[in-house]
Amino acid sequence: MSLLLRFGSVLMMVLLVGCASHGGDDSAAKKAEGSGGEAKMKSMDAGVTITKPAPMSDVASPVEVCMETKGYVVEPAKNGVNEGKGHHHLIVDADLPDLSQPIPKDAQHIHMGDGSKCKSIELAKGKMYTIKALFARGNHVPYDPPVTDSVVVFVK
Repeated sequence: MSLLLRFGSVLMMVLLVGCASHGGDDSAAKKAEGSGGEAKMKSMDAGVTITKPAPMSDVASPVEVCMETKGYVVEPAKNGVNEGKGHHHLIVDADLPDLSQPIPKDAQHIHMGDGSKCKSIELAKGKMYTIKALFARGNHVPYDPPVTDSVVVFVK
């Protein structure tokens, strides 16, 4: 019986130490900034949001799609590859592309390399569409993990 009590006590101590090391104090994350911790913290606080149109809304064509970024700077593609900076792409009714390659340019993959934050796109009436925003570097290669958002709209 005493062996069982010792085992249980050791197990409880291990669990308590483990829980204490995963507490809400982010001082370890702040100390890690010099060793790559900053990039991890940025990804949690950064992203892109489609601000227009509203999700699940009825819209008329052309549809104006607007995005805002947090933690990233929007700039024209001609400025080159600059970490934390880039430009928007819209993906209509398609999956996200290979994140290691430049985003294709076709009817479903719309580039906004001029650094704009809004784009009007023509969509056929009477159909539901999924529109994704995908943020990429100046060379059109998306960030990995992807900086993305999506909305579903119905064009009336």
